[in-house]
Amino acid sequence: MDAHVFGQVCALADAAAQAQATLGRANGEARNELLAALADALDAHADEIAAANELDMQAAFDSGMDAGKLDRLRFDVERVGAAALGVRHVATLPDPLGQTVRGYTLPNGLRLNQIRVPMGVMGMIYEARPNVTVDVASLCLKSGNAVLLRGGHAAQRTNAATLQVVSEVLQAHGFEAALVASVDEFGRMGATAMMQARGHIDVLVPRGGAGLIRAVVEQSKVPVIETGAGNVHIYVDRAADLDKAVPIIINAKTQRVGVCNAAEKLLVHRDVAEAFLPVAAQALAQAGVTLRVDERSYEIVSKSDIQGLKLERATAEDWDTEYLALIMGVKVVDSLDEAIAHINAHSTGHTESILTEDYGAAGEFTERIDSAVVMVNASTRFTDGGVFGFGAELGISTQKMHARGPMGLQEMTTTKWIGYGNGQVRQ
Repeated sequence: MDAHVFGQVCALADAAAQAQATLGRANGEARNELLAALADALDAHADEIAAANELDMQAAFDSGMDAGKLDRLRFDVERVGAAALGVRHVATLPDPLGQTVRGYTLPNGLRLNQIRVPMGVMGMIYEARPNVTVDVASLCLKSGNAVLLRGGHAAQRTNAATLQVVSEVLQAHGFEAALVASVDEFGRMGATAMMQARGHIDVLVPRGGAGLIRAVVEQSKVPVIETGAGNVHIYVDRAADLDKAVPIIINAKTQRVGVCNAAEKLLVHRDVAEAFLPVAAQALAQAGVTLRVDERSYEIVSKSDIQGLKLERATAEDWDTEYLALIMGVKVVDSLDEAIAHINAHSTGHTESILTEDYGAAGEFTERIDSAVVMVNASTRFTDGGVFGFGAELGISTQKMHARGPMGLQEMTTTKWIGYGNGQVRQ
């Protein structure tokens, strides 16, 4: 690791910590006013941010970036406006700081309160997701945290334009620009330095593909909240309403293919496979989805003579692959038990959905599936902090410590205990 870069990144983190101490003492009204000003500034500078994004988009297209990543990279005027709307929503949410998690009085009269406080300095490592810059900035400012960002080469112009707006708003309201800073100037060495900056950065959150997340988890000395990779399943039960099932599957797979809550695998109970698979395959084919199928699915679908269908036999690797593309794995299962076992064996722990009218099957599925979010008769695309009412999200946590599922304001706090005594001493 480059010692100079490491020193520079640690200095940025230390400046962020100093600025965070001031933000953490600011009252909720001041932080909400800051967010309102940020939203207004984003709207006012949307054309400039979008122009920077056009340059990033063209460079990414010329380099051969796939359609899913290009979609994530796009931050046009409409999406900047949507991000500003999210900032305004965050400002309306209850202030998490100072909330009492629990409190009680000991027999000796000592009163104990556990309250929410900021994490401190957070680090975000992400790629080709310029909306994350706004989401994270708004959530951190609302929750009293500072943040260092490594947004990746692909979105560097977009992120720089966005951070310029954030910086101007912070300074205009008496806060230091160091509260929301970037290490992008240092390239990949900046990301490496963030991973090693234990004692300077309090928690690190990677958001991106499986390779990025794995690299951060394996290399980081800073505590990591693991997010995002989504090998997401939909299971069509024997008691599913098949008319409802097709629109749900199409939405989950095709509305946005390059996002972590898009469905990647379709499991179908054998009792409805003959009737349902040809219908589902036809709808997916019309949407341009290639199907990678097991042998039983191949036997059913291949004889259906579906126009434009791209049908391939699945390999063992397919069941563990997050495609982020117009590809879907399909498998026939003999039972609910087999569906649950398959999902728990191959899922990344993000989101799974069961389509069924059987209350017992739904209850069994939701109880036994070991993922952050489980849906019943609904698209997996609903797993999103904005949709859940958080205004924005830090990411979708797929680990089990502290935070799980979409991470909003409460997940960006830790707690401290405060004891109120009257001269008590321990016997």
